[in-house]
Amino acid sequence: MKKITFLLLGSNLGDRKKNLSTARNAIEISVGDVLKASSIYETGAWGKTNQPDFLNQALKVRTTLSPEDLLAEILKIELTMGRRREVHWGERTIDIDILLYDTAIISLPSLTIPHPQLQNRRFALEPLAEIGGAEIHPVLGLTIQQILEKCSDVLEVHRIKE
Repeated sequence: MKKITFLLLGSNLGDRKKNLSTARNAIEISVGDVLKASSIYETGAWGKTNQPDFLNQALKVRTTLSPEDLLAEILKIELTMGRRREVHWGERTIDIDILLYDTAIISLPSLTIPHPQLQNRRFALEPLAEIGGAEIHPVLGLTIQQILEKCSDVLEVHRIKE
């Protein structure tokens, strides 16, 4: 059965735009059809701030993968693209987060959906709202646009002109 998932791509090392493009292509091959892609946004680092700025992009993807298989494929893409998990919130060639998976609410040791910090991160909400602002957060019961409007995160998020 096909499901709709929203993913967030992020990169702050190397050719950041190319990294996002490479990840999108890999997702098309191993995860499912990319139905929509947001604009690319630039933000300072969140959490660990003494590192290069990030480029972020949200994707709406139709997949037949279960949430657990989706996570496994995403982790493979990250590893193939040189992602190393050495420092929490550290620099990365690519980061791919599952923000939403249909209306699923999942709480496993290795996977939480919706993303547990989504409502606190403007860098995720801005691109997500662009392509899925009317989507309902299954835990909070608000649209993504409503959550963005209430978000207290002051990190500046700038849309990149293509």
